[in-house]
Amino acid sequence: MMTRRHHLLLILVLLVVQGAVLVCGKANFRQIEKKILDNIIGPGKYDSRIRPHGINNTDGPALVKVNIYIRSISEIDDVRMEYSVQLTFREQWRDERLQFDDLGGQVRYLTLTDPEKIWKPDLFFSNEKEGHFHNIIMPNVLLRIHPNGDVLYSIRISLVLSCPMDLKFYPLDKQTCSILMASYGYTTEDLVFLWKEGDPVQVTKNLHLPRFTLERFFTDYCTSRTNTGEYSCLKVDLLFKREFSYYLIQIYIPCCMLVIVSWVSFWLDQNAVPARVSLGVTTLLTMATQTSGINASLPPVSYTKAIDVWTGVCLTFVFGALLEFALVNYASRSDVHKKMAKEQQKKQWELEHAALEADHLEDGATTFAMPLVHHHGDLHAEKMRQCEVHMKSPKENLCRRWMNRFPSRSKRIDVISRIFFPLMFALFNLVYWTTYLFREDKEE
Repeated sequence: MMTRRHHLLLILVLLVVQGAVLVCGKANFRQIEKKILDNIIGPGKYDSRIRPHGINNTDGPALVKVNIYIRSISEIDDVRMEYSVQLTFREQWRDERLQFDDLGGQVRYLTLTDPEKIWKPDLFFSNEKEGHFHNIIMPNVLLRIHPNGDVLYSIRISLVLSCPMDLKFYPLDKQTCSILMASYGYTTEDLVFLWKEGDPVQVTKNLHLPRFTLERFFTDYCTSRTNTGEYSCLKVDLLFKREFSYYLIQIYIPCCMLVIVSWVSFWLDQNAVPARVSLGVTTLLTMATQTSGINASLPPVSYTKAIDVWTGVCLTFVFGALLEFALVNYASRSDVHKKMAKEQQKKQWELEHAALEADHLEDGATTFAMPLVHHHGDLHAEKMRQCEVHMKSPKENLCRRWMNRFPSRSKRIDVISRIFFPLMFALFNLVYWTTYLFREDKEE
């Protein structure tokens, strides 16, 4: 009988033999792959300068199916009107010259480490500004050849693409940025690009943008005709919606606060000239600085943007508050002059009246006649004034009585401004937000 030691020795020998067989099998399999590659792309076997045939080995155009995977969108620049994107780009076509025997299903596909040895479509990104491949640690390129001649070419690239923007509704806008892919040298008679069926564009689930949200995307064809022929083209439209919360906190609320602060001068005393002037000038300069800072982060376009309307109206309100103080100061000085003129006229009238009374004392008849005439004149004027008051409407009478509480014109201007400025600013906000927000809903 075999001992336990003999059993262990036998198992060890079997394992060593099996491992040797597997190693030899793998080595032989690699030799088989080498022979297949030598047979299809060896010297004198394949010419990478010639494009594949069309469907069913005809002379029609080669069909290339394309799909992309968007890995990240790092930046969308409003000033340069461009955006950066990193994507995995895949192309798939059939080259019947690369067909080989799969040895009964043992060879599923061949992986080619040198893509330059076979023909590839001459696709380029027509709206590209900058771009580069990724070579860390090895070039991020994949090329597979299937037994039926299907070729899968995949590569990871980073691009900076141009994105013409319409900023009329900034920052309540939506922007459409495109990825345009076209053939550079082959016309549609030789090469046609098609979107892969099913899901031609995939987007990573962890896509985060600082100021935008990717709402949706569309695929389309953009085949163009030039002087040298018609060229196949594919297009992906990415619809971005600008995040408004940042602009609400950084622009809109501070502008509202500046406008409201400028109204404080309406509640200050009209004689507090230094306080009202410094308040008006400070808010005006702050508002101007805010406006220039906003425009510095945007391209100098020729049309009016939504943010220009907002900052322009806010600047107008702040400037109007400063002009209101100038008007109040002028009215105040005018009131003082009128008051001094009335006092001087009153003194002159008292002097004349005293002289007249002295003359009346000398002449008895005149003394009794003149006060009587003056008394009747005053009664007549008072009755006429009461008739005019009763003939006016109750609302006008109420408004006049309320205004009579403020005898000076300068005070009346301040009181009216306290009501007029907030009311007009509230009306502007109603029109502004209704116009732009409802416009956005209609576009959707």
